[in-house]
Amino acid sequence: MTAPQGREAASQARAKKGAASARRRRRAQTAMHVSPDAFHGLMAGRSQRLLGLVRFLASRPLDEQLLTRPLLGSLVAQAAQVKELLDTYGAVHNRRWHAYRQHADALVLFADTGYKLLHLRHSMGNYHLLPVEGDFPAATEEGLRFVANVLMLVSARMTEEAERLELPLPRRDPGAGEFAERLPQGFLPRDRRSRHVTSAEETVAHLATAFLNLAAEGEFLHTPGKVCAEEYPACVPEPVGEERVWLLAQRFHNLQNLYDTYVSDTDTEDQDPDLKVLRGHVSVIFHLLEVATSLVQYYERNVHLRGPETGRVGRPLVQPRALLEAAMQYAVAFASRYLLTARSLCQEMLKRYAQVGRVSVPVPRYRGFHVRPSTLVARIAQHYGSEVRMELDGDAYDAGSPLELFRANEKINAAKRHQLVEAILQAQNEVPAHLAGDLGGALRWILLHLAHAGKVIVYDQPLPLEELDLDPGASLSEVAPQAVARLLALGKIDMDCALTATFVGDKRVLEDLRLLAEHGYGEDAFGNNVPLPEKLRYLRR
Repeated sequence: MTAPQGREAASQARAKKGAASARRRRRAQTAMHVSPDAFHGLMAGRSQRLLGLVRFLASRPLDEQLLTRPLLGSLVAQAAQVKELLDTYGAVHNRRWHAYRQHADALVLFADTGYKLLHLRHSMGNYHLLPVEGDFPAATEEGLRFVANVLMLVSARMTEEAERLELPLPRRDPGAGEFAERLPQGFLPRDRRSRHVTSAEETVAHLATAFLNLAAEGEFLHTPGKVCAEEYPACVPEPVGEERVWLLAQRFHNLQNLYDTYVSDTDTEDQDPDLKVLRGHVSVIFHLLEVATSLVQYYERNVHLRGPETGRVGRPLVQPRALLEAAMQYAVAFASRYLLTARSLCQEMLKRYAQVGRVSVPVPRYRGFHVRPSTLVARIAQHYGSEVRMELDGDAYDAGSPLELFRANEKINAAKRHQLVEAILQAQNEVPAHLAGDLGGALRWILLHLAHAGKVIVYDQPLPLEELDLDPGASLSEVAPQAVARLLALGKIDMDCALTATFVGDKRVLEDLRLLAEHGYGEDAFGNNVPLPEKLRYLRR
């Protein structure tokens, strides 16, 4: 057998082997398929309670829909069980059962969203919420009407789908009385002794600082409020996406848990009424973000990625515009407003508990307090809402104002000019003999010599000394001040003058300023950006 014939035979053998493997896989998959009758019987039994609930919802006019926590809790539980069972058998990839599974999924999401809205309705009076733009209670009721409408529509579609699948409907629907929620007025007496916390100031400062950091992370929540409703689709998934909103919600949940662990039921909470206000805002923001996560999740998965979701006959389950308006105009909008309001509250709390201190740090190596370092310093002060003063060579500057910090460059540049001229004159005796009489050459040699020694930074070579129009008859001591001032102004050279600035203010702010200075104010000696530490991540936004 020739070599080509051998290769052809081997190729045919591999093809036969591959075909045989494919046949075995198909037979194995066929053997694994559940019996249609067995699965139908399983779903018929497991769907009875859910179908009773959806027929109950579908049979009531919208203006008579009475959403209660017992009703929605039962709907979530039953729909979740049916959905999980369908997912276990791979219904998402099955033409017959896919729509039924999608209806169960929608019921879980919107019933759970309604449950959270009911929690907000019943709890907002205890949250000590500060005034914000808009009528939050009325907007919550509007959100509940939207959810009721969706649940009614999905319930009707699921009933139709059950009939198509020949699933038996329950003989009896639950009555409205089974889900009534009659709540007596008032609260239980508060008759337990509060725990004692040794350091109220430290506890309050920690909570307020943590909230301010989360407020910085939540800046993206303000974006939808700056655009019209027609532009909402452009906000998903950036900046308002399911993952981003969910992560922020979890961080607020963690802060709520932190409060409940260390502050709730303590004498500190009794002594400072703002703490309960803060806790209420943390909670309402958390629950609003939960609602936003669910609505944005549904939009992303069923509209943004796939186009409008449709039922079996092409009718949309949820109108995309109404879905986005509920997400953006209610959940995201009020989360944004309460975030801003509580941020101001936290800044005021930090001022009350401020522990004033001082910290001395080197001024920025690269061109002093130019735009980037000045902006970062000011943003730290503004983040905490604290008054911070910078002292430099006998003068004081408002550290919360970049323009104020810019003024400090006058002193910094003057110090650089003075020190650089001194260094040039001290090095003039080291100039090589062959440069005697060459004023420009001698000055260039000295600057490069100082750069090699690490005393000067040269950004541009060759140095444009010819453009300085030096007087050839003048001495080095006469032209050095003029040349140095010009080269510094042009940004051709720089010098680390080792000046120290002192910041005075709240110790928490000073600690962040010290950390910023340790990391070069966000740049190296050549003005290139360098990463900031994790503790200063709020400056990255």
